[in-house]
Amino acid sequence: MSMEADAATTSQLPLADTDINWDRLDKTKFHVIGAVLFTAQSGLLHPTAVVKTRMQVAGSESWHVRGGTSVLAQILRSDGVSGIFRGFGTSAIGSIPGRVLALTSLEVSKDIVLKHTQATRIPEASRVGLANALAGMISNLVSCVYFVPLDVICQRLMVQGLPGTAFCRGPFDVVRKVVENEGFRGLYRGFGLTAITQSPASALWWGSYAAAQHLIWRSLGYKDDTGKKPSHVEMVTVQASAGMVAGACSSVITTPIDTVKTRLQVMDNYGSERPSVLKTAKILLKEDGWWGFYRGFGPRFLNMSLYGTTMIVTYELIKRLSVQSSLRSFT
Repeated sequence: MSMEADAATTSQLPLADTDINWDRLDKTKFHVIGAVLFTAQSGLLHPTAVVKTRMQVAGSESWHVRGGTSVLAQILRSDGVSGIFRGFGTSAIGSIPGRVLALTSLEVSKDIVLKHTQATRIPEASRVGLANALAGMISNLVSCVYFVPLDVICQRLMVQGLPGTAFCRGPFDVVRKVVENEGFRGLYRGFGLTAITQSPASALWWGSYAAAQHLIWRSLGYKDDTGKKPSHVEMVTVQASAGMVAGACSSVITTPIDTVKTRLQVMDNYGSERPSVLKTAKILLKEDGWWGFYRGFGPRFLNMSLYGTTMIVTYELIKRLSVQSSLRSFT
């Protein structure tokens, strides 16, 4: 059976629109719509990223006595609304090529794993979760090459004015100063830590999301052999719930790593020594003990819970809007 025939058959299944595979997508439409909607979503959540980053980088004498709302109020007083959107332009424009890379590798690798495990005896929920977990890990590893330098640039713009940080006039000035002081590898501060730790975290997020969504649909009585199709409202509700749970769980596990990575990427007060993960962790531990690793946890928890919900709802909407017209399922 041809790929087109497989895709056409799949599109007629009752749960076809809850998990749209790569073969059914119009790739150009997928990336164009994705660029627009994900940029809008990033704009809504960017202020929480700025607050979280500033809390992680702030000195020990101030961070633990000032919560996220206090930090937000301080930014608004000193810099106005533009202060909570520092680095957004660079992030929004710079993320477009990286997002194409990440989404393509995610969908292609997921499709490959699902096809190669189709004939196995692995339970369906486990098989779907495994495919999404492996796809999430591969996508993260591939996209790290692009996103780590972008993170370094955006985060340095976010924290300007704090002790231990250098003032830069814009993204190109950040690149120039980093390369002058540390060479090209300075743009990859935290790359190893990001790749080694965030890839399993990405696998956890995508795997738990896919498995949770699969189990929720089955618990509600939806199966491909029942002929019962969920409504659009039901799809959004189930996918948002699974995304929120996945995002919240991920934030608890990854915040300590994110705190070390953020400080490693933006701090310049290491003297003549080259910064490292171990040195950064020791300084953080000395300043505030183990709780210091959870600096910015509140904003990060909020950010990742909202991100998990809005990202997956947006992502699944993009996929539904990008289905090839000849392969749309019939209601």
